[in-house]
Amino acid sequence: MKIICSCGDPWIVDDSSLKEVCVLGRGSYGSVTLVGDSQSRAYAKKTSSMDDLTTLQKELDIILRFRNHPCIVQAKSPVVHFENSKTRPSERVCYIYMEYANKQTLEKMIYKFSRRSLPGYMIQRVALMILKGLEALHAKGYVHCDLKPGNILLFHSTTHGEPFDVKLSDFGLSKVPNSGYSPPRGSMFPGTPLYMPPESLGLNGVVDPVLDIWSLGCVVSEMFGGEPEEMGDSFMWKLSGQGVSTVAKDFLRRCHALHPLHRATAVELLKHPFITQKLSVPTVPLPIERQQKEDWPMIPRLPGSIW
Repeated sequence: MKIICSCGDPWIVDDSSLKEVCVLGRGSYGSVTLVGDSQSRAYAKKTSSMDDLTTLQKELDIILRFRNHPCIVQAKSPVVHFENSKTRPSERVCYIYMEYANKQTLEKMIYKFSRRSLPGYMIQRVALMILKGLEALHAKGYVHCDLKPGNILLFHSTTHGEPFDVKLSDFGLSKVPNSGYSPPRGSMFPGTPLYMPPESLGLNGVVDPVLDIWSLGCVVSEMFGGEPEEMGDSFMWKLSGQGVSTVAKDFLRRCHALHPLHRATAVELLKHPFITQKLSVPTVPLPIERQQKEDWPMIPRLPGSIW
């Protein structure tokens, strides 16, 4: 039986009874682990070294700033926790709890489609919810800075008939309002080069909301089966042209204007026909959707569970 995840779950106050289920991912930031409790509730535990405490605290602060926003991942505890490292007991680590993305990430969905284009209604759904998240961030002066498929989480949809819900995550590199920006420890620039605009690369790169809009265009291009090609010191995502509508191409053109001032805002793109047009959702799941559901990790019964 799969573990249950609910955005309405209460704060984690005492995590001593939580059991580790499996590692969901590892990276330069540390690791993300799936944990569960005796009430069949699932959480994602993000663990970092103490060197990255400031970054992890910033990420939690941003998540809490947008608590209850439907397109931004939610925290499941209001504080950073500490413990001894499981692999190096003499070292301390810090960690936070977030909601568990029970449909994994956009990166994994793209991989399952073998870099072929996702169905149009899926691409539209992802772009719409990313834009809603960016609209909220930008309105308060935040810039995500690292928008890419691996940082876009997928959840069972709370809206009948929709294939999934989408939430932005991983705010460790984000720019906060009323502050300068310096790259994180060990990095020359804020985000991932494949998804960054030319003006933002390098130590003196520009970090403002249209950075995220360029990244959105890269993500949408990738969902259409596009691949990155070098363009000087940066990258431009090239499409095969097959199955990409004129409306979609115009949307991408507005995301990828080379001059930042000519790039559209999240508010403007939410009104673009690519987002507002009505696309039908199949009543029968595609084979790849059924396969994805079968590939979700099965969660073993936890001690003390009521299953």
